[in-house]
Amino acid sequence: MSGSIADAISFFRLSCGRWRSQRSSHHLLHRRAEAGGSFIEVVELEAADPRLEAIAVLHGQDPAGLVGGCRVRWSGSMAWDKAGEAHEGESVFGLIPTDERGRSGLLLRDRGYAETAPVAGHFAMDDRDGLLLTTSYETMNSLERFSFAGPDVRLRTSTVEGLSNTASFCVETRIPDGADSAAGASADATGTPASPETACLSALGW
Repeated sequence: MSGSIADAISFFRLSCGRWRSQRSSHHLLHRRAEAGGSFIEVVELEAADPRLEAIAVLHGQDPAGLVGGCRVRWSGSMAWDKAGEAHEGESVFGLIPTDERGRSGLLLRDRGYAETAPVAGHFAMDDRDGLLLTTSYETMNSLERFSFAGPDVRLRTSTVEGLSNTASFCVETRIPDGADSAAGASADATGTPASPETACLSALGW
């Protein structure tokens, strides 16, 4: 993308919309790779949204520090899933910067992606305007980096260390307004087009 991204909330605003994704995950323990596709919808929430204020209170933070957030819906499946198994859900998260430039701080979620309990992570933007998210769970730690290759193409890398050690790479493409999300969803590991109900999503993404 041309130009710089001023702060983290601007990065999240650029991420709003519907996305399809191609993903490759490498399971280090099993020494195997798993492929898939995904459908993700990201909607911006204003700082004064009651859902964000409730999340701040839940995490013991002052809602006045919120600069905004997003609601994310996902639906998907992985190549190794059993018949009928799917991954879908919805989460809300808010950002509370801890620096004057708004490029680092706390990311508060009403639920985690690896665990369903509320979870607080940290965000920070690097010198290439990539967004880093770090999250610590009871049994694992995750590190993700998001970056834009263009206004409608986003790249994501992630690593998980703990009981399950994995490394993943995603290429996410924006679905234009008015396009059929089912037609726009990525193909699954077999190359068959996947609908939003059967598309896969990173277990730690947003």
